[in-house]
Amino acid sequence: MPRIPTQAADPPAPLADVTASDGALRRFLHGLPGVDPVGLEARAAALGTRSIKTTAKAYALDLAVSMIDLTTLEGADTPGKVRSLCAKARTPDPTDRTTPQVAAVCVYADLAATAAGALAGSGVKVAAVATAFPSGRAGLDVKLADTRAALAAGADEIDMVIDRGAFLAGRYLEVYEQIRAVRETLGDRARLKVIFETGELSTYDNIRRASWLGMLAGADFIKTSTGKVGVNATPANTLVLLEAVRDYRAATGVQVGVKPAGGIRTAKDAVKFLVLVNETAGDDWLDNRWFRFGASSLLNDLLMQRQKLRTGRYSGPDYVTVD
Repeated sequence: MPRIPTQAADPPAPLADVTASDGALRRFLHGLPGVDPVGLEARAAALGTRSIKTTAKAYALDLAVSMIDLTTLEGADTPGKVRSLCAKARTPDPTDRTTPQVAAVCVYADLAATAAGALAGSGVKVAAVATAFPSGRAGLDVKLADTRAALAAGADEIDMVIDRGAFLAGRYLEVYEQIRAVRETLGDRARLKVIFETGELSTYDNIRRASWLGMLAGADFIKTSTGKVGVNATPANTLVLLEAVRDYRAATGVQVGVKPAGGIRTAKDAVKFLVLVNETAGDDWLDNRWFRFGASSLLNDLLMQRQKLRTGRYSGPDYVTVD
């Protein structure tokens, strides 16, 4: 697969002026069209009722498997656990070699080298969380040191988290400059996913503003959540992100990916999100270069559903390994 270009640190020419000052950025973000919460949630719910059958379902299950960032982000993570997860990422179903590999394995930065060694030659990417994950509350020097350590350890992708306190206090330029500094540190060596923690942003309007802020600063992906709070990825907040990347490409010609993370556990849920992608951003995003699921248990249910389609029998949870 050809290398996917990373975003430039500077905003595309059509929007270069909006980051010239704090006031200009504020005016731009607050000038974005407001989100109708009732309409948004109704559309997300309606798209979630779409039914996919037979051949289309088989395609959707394989596509969802290929889009997973298989994740372990626990304080008790060990090198052995990460190596086990990497083995599953490389060969999700040893009984069916037609099963796609996942897109990436996502770990803390101190385990990125372990993941890189276990995944060498597989094509599965190493994603490392950084920048004081999950709170985002640290000085820029600490965030950049965290990023450099993950990069040196072999990370192909960096999942950084914004400082929600700064964003909610209206310090948009500060958040922008931190994302941009991480983008510049990575250069073209790794793709950057920017996590907003949408469950803490209070309103859909704030989620839309954060989406544009992240893209202007050079995000290659915008991501809903850390998976560490009460409200993580939902169809509605993911729909806001999908509308943002669609509109951003229309305005700039630059394509940015989307990653919902946290709380997506079943094949049925995953298919609902794929319908959202297709109906909102379009089929250009139906590829793991542009859409990911941040998940740990989702893969197991996808494997069980694939097995049911293949054999006509539902094997139950003991069919797959426990992560």
